[in-house]
Amino acid sequence: MATHQFDGIIVGAGGAGLMAALQASKTAKIAVLSKLYPTRSHTGAAQGGIGAALGNSEEDNWEWHMFDTVKGGDYLVDQDAAEIMCQEAVEAVYELEHMGLPFNRNADGTIAQRPFGGHTRDHGKAPVRRSCYAADRTGHMILQTLYQQCIKQGVTFFNEYHVIDLLTNNGAACGVVAVEIATGEIHTFHSKGVMFATGGSGRMFKITSNALTLTGDGMAVLYRKGLPLEDMEFFQFHPTGIYKMGILITEAARGEGGILRNGSGERFMERYAPTLKDLAPRDMVSRAIHQELRAGKGVNGKDYVHLDLTHLPAKTIHEKLPDITDFVETYMGLDPTKDLIPIQPTAHYAMGGIPTNSNAEVVIDEKNTPMPGLYAAGECACVSVHGANRLGTNSLVDIVVFGRRGGKAMAQFVQKAALQPLPADPEAPARARIDKLFNSTGTEVVARIREELQAEMMDKASVYRIEADLKKMLEIIEHLKKKYESVRLIDHGKKFNMELLEAFELEHLLQLAQVTVTAALARKESRGAHSRDDYPKRDDANFLKHSLAYPEGSGVRLSYKPVSITRFQPQERKY
Repeated sequence: MATHQFDGIIVGAGGAGLMAALQASKTAKIAVLSKLYPTRSHTGAAQGGIGAALGNSEEDNWEWHMFDTVKGGDYLVDQDAAEIMCQEAVEAVYELEHMGLPFNRNADGTIAQRPFGGHTRDHGKAPVRRSCYAADRTGHMILQTLYQQCIKQGVTFFNEYHVIDLLTNNGAACGVVAVEIATGEIHTFHSKGVMFATGGSGRMFKITSNALTLTGDGMAVLYRKGLPLEDMEFFQFHPTGIYKMGILITEAARGEGGILRNGSGERFMERYAPTLKDLAPRDMVSRAIHQELRAGKGVNGKDYVHLDLTHLPAKTIHEKLPDITDFVETYMGLDPTKDLIPIQPTAHYAMGGIPTNSNAEVVIDEKNTPMPGLYAAGECACVSVHGANRLGTNSLVDIVVFGRRGGKAMAQFVQKAALQPLPADPEAPARARIDKLFNSTGTEVVARIREELQAEMMDKASVYRIEADLKKMLEIIEHLKKKYESVRLIDHGKKFNMELLEAFELEHLLQLAQVTVTAALARKESRGAHSRDDYPKRDDANFLKHSLAYPEGSGVRLSYKPVSITRFQPQERKY
């Protein structure tokens, strides 16, 4: 048995994991495990910016940022956590700047800022310039900067290790079990603290901006251990994905002045959000696009609309949106300075995930009881600063603020905590999963089950939902789970067996899809990204609460806990 011992283990090398590693490794021996090379993590795909009320371009303050976050999240945001995030965002951005992150600059040398969807001044009166950016490669720059700092500080990396089990003893986390992709060998990592920062689960949908690796691994590993998942019914669809591909066209394109137009060339967002127009929150813009398509106002009768950048100076597009220019030219053969860009909503971000408190400690019940030594941060976590709908730029704020807080909390914990002994034969459950797949005599193929899941989830549980479709989707998931029991692997080799890893990922997606649909079926209202045609209104009397999903037999048991409301009482959501 290959066993490694560290003070703390961080699973995932995106922005949250690297920020946590950077903080924790100042006083503790830290290892980062990633199924990818760190700089290929999905944080690198974040384009438009990181929100912080610096006030470099116009008056702004953190309280306005907090108001926009709470209102944008349709009042399901835990306001104590949102206050922390918006206050600490300013310090976190300056810390990134001091690490060397190459932000765009104003003429006076300060960090440049641009408008973004749902971000306003003075509680919704007009758009505000709050997004700090590095062209349209902000996430990429954050990832590179943090990775360089971690290397400088001596953090240990185990690259291309796929974590498939959490180890616990005496009610506390004590390590993880992972498969080394290069060799197929199982490794045990023994530690006082464990953090999951493994990203989202958008690959349960057919059209998605998410990388192939975003299969909800961290959420599923903890769910399999009996821990709850919070608010999984809320999944954001970004309004501007490249037609049929889902590749993201950043909201910064609209922040720079881009306009959405329907098949007749109308700027239709003026009808849906008269004040913010094309910079309304993402859930509202995605629904508006769907409503235009339902009304037969798509381009040439097809299921897409146009993003129009042609009125912008070519210099602005090439200098501030260079990656977008490259994507559109490469994948569509279009020139964004001259051609309209076909777009449609694309599955983008999980608001729900592993429940945590504001120190990134994982909580295991409705009373917010933390599990000693267990942490989560980033998209896989739900501290609930995003509520029912995340504002653009707040994902990068989330990862740096709560990755930072979680890393500091872990460092403090491991200095005082005793190392829990490993459970007997810690690799046994992982070995059993692998042996079952290798020894299967079934006839089912991983890729075919995954394709069916993605297509059905896109059809029945995406931007708009109704009870009949959700019930049918649960039946389909049960059917696919039975098929999964008969999966047979073609590749029986140990080295770089990607089919084995895809089998693990498919099992995770099936579990998370079941949780998402079950929670969506139970929430008989429309709120944020969760839109029910059969329950079109928000229902604060019955559903101003967080869902918690627990595994129970082959199904899901739901419970609920209250939303933390401090400064802002729920009100009608107009833009």
